[in-house]
Amino acid sequence: TGNQAQHRPKFAPDRRLLAAGVVAGVAAGVWVSSKVKSLGGADPNAGLIDWDQARGIAINMNRGQTLTAPERDRLDAYYRELGDRCVPIVQKFTGVELPRSLDQTFAFDRVDWINANLEAFKLMFVPIEALNSESSGKSFAAKLWGGINRSVISAEVGLMLGYLARRVLGQYDLALLGKESVSNGKLYYVEPNIQLVERTLELPADEFRMWLALHEITHAFEFEGHPWVRPHFNALLERYFEFFKADVDQLRQGMRGMKAIVDRARSSDRGDASWIEAMMVPEQRALFTEMQALMCVVEGYSNYVMNAVGKQLLPNFSSIAAKFERRKRERGFAEQLFARLTGLDMKLEQYRLGEEFIDRVAALYGPDAVDQIWVGAENMPTMEEIRNPDKWTERVLAPVAAG
Repeated sequence: TGNQAQHRPKFAPDRRLLAAGVVAGVAAGVWVSSKVKSLGGADPNAGLIDWDQARGIAINMNRGQTLTAPERDRLDAYYRELGDRCVPIVQKFTGVELPRSLDQTFAFDRVDWINANLEAFKLMFVPIEALNSESSGKSFAAKLWGGINRSVISAEVGLMLGYLARRVLGQYDLALLGKESVSNGKLYYVEPNIQLVERTLELPADEFRMWLALHEITHAFEFEGHPWVRPHFNALLERYFEFFKADVDQLRQGMRGMKAIVDRARSSDRGDASWIEAMMVPEQRALFTEMQALMCVVEGYSNYVMNAVGKQLLPNFSSIAAKFERRKRERGFAEQLFARLTGLDMKLEQYRLGEEFIDRVAALYGPDAVDQIWVGAENMPTMEEIRNPDKWTERVLAPVAAG
C-alpha cells in the first residue's frame, strides 16, 4: 500500500482549505509592508479583494492554449460519455448510488478554470467582504487595510490561482456556503494541462483520461451519495469563517492588530504545524485540522477507488502510475518553494497521509471497514487517527465488531 499511495495525479487542492489559509498569509505580508509611507489614496471602504486585479494576474500567467467552440463541444461530449462509463464502475465498487446523473461536465482551458474558481471564491468571501465594507472611518489603520492589505491579498489570490491553473488536471466542484442545491456539483477537466502531461509522459490518451475521471467521479459519490457529508463540511467551514471574520476585524485595527496575529506564530508551540497554522488561535487551529482530516479522507478515498478499479480496468495502469511518481519526484525548486510558501505542500502531504490511512484500513480489515468511514461524521478519523490508524480502529471498528 505504500507504493500505491505514491501514485497520485495532480488534482485540484481543495479551494476551501486554500481560502482558510489566506488571512494568515495576508497578516504576515501586511505587517512587513506596513513600513511603506504612501498609501496611494486607497479607498478604505473597498472590498477585501480586488477581484479584477486577482483575475488579471492569474490570466496573465496563463495566456494561450484556449479552446475553440467546436473543441469545447467535442470535449464536453467526450468527458460526459467518459463519466457515463465510470459511474456504474464506481457504483459497483463502492455500493453507493448517485441521486442524479453527472451531466454538468465540462472541458476547460486554463482561463475557464480561473474564472470558475474566482466566482466560487467570491461566494465564499461574501461574509468577509460584508464585514470589510462596514464603515471604517478615515484613520491610518483603515487606509492601511484598504490599501496595502487589499493589494497583498488580491495578488496572493491571483498568483495562487494562476499557479494552480497551469497544473490542475481535473476538479469536482460542489458549491459550499451558497444557495445551490447538491444537484449542482460540476466536473471540470482542464484540457491543455491534460494534453501537456499526456505528451510529456507519453501516456495512452483514453486510459489516462479514464484514470482522471475515476478520481473526480468518486468525489461526486462521496459528497452526493452520502447526504451528511456536504452539510457537515459546510458547518465546519461556517465555524471557521467566524474565526476568519475575527482576524479580519483585528487586522482593521492597524499595526496593533496585525502584530497580534503575527505574534501568535512567535509565541506558539508549532510542533509539526505549518507556519499558516501557527498564526491561528488554538480553537481555530483545531477546526482547521478537522477540516484537513475530512479532506484527507475525501482525497485518499478517491485515490483508493481510482487505484483499485484502475488496476482491473486499465491495461497500462502500472505504467501510468510509475510515470506520475517519477514526475512528482522531479518537481523543480521553484515549484517546491512556491508550495511551501503558500501552504500547498502541507495539503499535498495531508492527502498522502489520507491515502495511506485508507489503504491500511482496507489491507488489514477489508472494504467493509473502509465503508464505516461514511456512516456519519462521528466515524470520520481525526488527524491523529489518520497518522495512527490503529486508534481509529479501536474507536470505530472495535465497537462495530463487538456489537
